[in-house]
Amino acid sequence: MPGTGSVAVEPLDLSVHIPYHFRCPISLELMRDPVTVSTGQTYDRSSIESWVATGNTTCPVTRAPLTDFTLIPNHTLRRLIQDWCVANRSYGVERIPTPKQPAEPSLVRSLLSQASSRSSGLNLRISALRRLKGLARDSDKNRSLISSLNAREILLDVVFSNLDSDSDSFSPDLSRESLALLVMLPLTESECVLVASDPQRIGYLSHLLFDSSIEVRINAAALIETVIAGTRASELRSQICGIDELFEGVVEILRDPTAYPRALKVGVKALFALCLVKQTRHKAVSAGAAEIIIDRFPDLEKYDAERALATIELICRIPTGCDAFAAHALTVPLLVKVILKISDRATESAVGALVSLCSASEENRREAVAAGILTQLLLLVQSDCTERVKRKSQVLLKLLRDSWPQESVGNSDDYGCSEIVVPFC
Repeated sequence: MPGTGSVAVEPLDLSVHIPYHFRCPISLELMRDPVTVSTGQTYDRSSIESWVATGNTTCPVTRAPLTDFTLIPNHTLRRLIQDWCVANRSYGVERIPTPKQPAEPSLVRSLLSQASSRSSGLNLRISALRRLKGLARDSDKNRSLISSLNAREILLDVVFSNLDSDSDSFSPDLSRESLALLVMLPLTESECVLVASDPQRIGYLSHLLFDSSIEVRINAAALIETVIAGTRASELRSQICGIDELFEGVVEILRDPTAYPRALKVGVKALFALCLVKQTRHKAVSAGAAEIIIDRFPDLEKYDAERALATIELICRIPTGCDAFAAHALTVPLLVKVILKISDRATESAVGALVSLCSASEENRREAVAAGILTQLLLLVQSDCTERVKRKSQVLLKLLRDSWPQESVGNSDDYGCSEIVVPFC
């Protein structure tokens, strides 16, 4: 697939020549978003922005000082480049789409002012939030700009405006639109603590986990995950994770048949965050987390699968969690199958979960052997994995010794390990 700064040309086609003035003087690639600087020279936006971001204050071509850093879109050149791409599409050149321009700070300030002003009409406030959300979706740069203009404080106030002493102006739609924008921005630790330390705010988010709109539920789960991950104080984390409804709501997001990739991603992240507190992992079990993680695992993308496996390992560290996963017929075969298939981190989590499961019962050990764990582990202990993974693998090999096929027992001493430690901790 062509990179963002290059043109797609068939590898063996040598007849396409990119005009010199269509190339960025910095990257020498076909420009996708040509902009002109104060010296009159034109560059690709991403290239000149990188040039300035590294501390350069001169024009790369003329070496003259940049009197200001305003980048003016060169629409005429962009249209010429697009026309050239269309004319050469028979050679495999793809048309460059019209780029979306970065948001103007003055526009963002105006929209934030409208969104936060209680004297503005409700429709105007909602419209302002939706425009800001659209800008935030366009680029990381827009999100950084919005975040830098006090947006998070404004949005937190609007999201939880129903908890104010004067809640007559509260609008559920306004709160939900603010939440949708807020979860697109990074929160500071103090902002996370501000939410985490207020039971009413956490209670409101848990209420939103059962909203009729799947989008609202996902956004509520996303904010919960952000708050837990951004709060260092263990007592606050434990306080949040002690709420049954949070586990139930997050599991319901994963169980929802209309769930799509973002829903699964947010649901898995939130469940992992909730399970970081050992004392409340049983709530995940009671909410049905074990069954739904295994059922939805084939639908997960790589990084979500890694986090799902880490969550399985955490839950398996408590006896009730081990029992819940063991009760699912696909758990052990799935964990065996993913070893060496996804990533080192995923392999470590899968082996760790199998250590807990195989420590818990002989039936789990027999099932692991039947699923082909012996071959996987022998490959693993001889691979270039971390020492921690090798230790877990050796512990697992020792646990499975009595369940191995008879012909394999003779070679087992090569993979011995020290005394096994009970994994529940």
